[in-house]
Amino acid sequence: MAAKLQKGDKVVVLAGKDKGKEGEITSVSPKTGKAVVDGVNMAIRHTRASQSNQGGRLPKAMPIDLSNLALLDKNGKPTRVGFKTEGDKKVRFAKTTGDVI
Repeated sequence: MAAKLQKGDKVVVLAGKDKGKEGEITSVSPKTGKAVVDGVNMAIRHTRASQSNQGGRLPKAMPIDLSNLALLDKNGKPTRVGFKTEGDKKVRFAKTTGDVI
């Protein structure tokens, strides 16, 4: 199945403790059906110091279920994603505006 949400998409959280927050998808895991959105679903991770970082209690964005995310259209409103073919290409489009993403 084609991915409705992809890396780099601007999304809004629909449910959970971060409901209403917006961010950009940094990674998607289709196998688990989760995505990591920067600034959303933050958790404190205790990290040991190394040569590259100081260590300590560092905030880290944790994965959030794809069903709790909605894509933002050009007007900044949440929308569902559909697929249509333009010529010989399959493209994603926003259901609210009909614009190709």
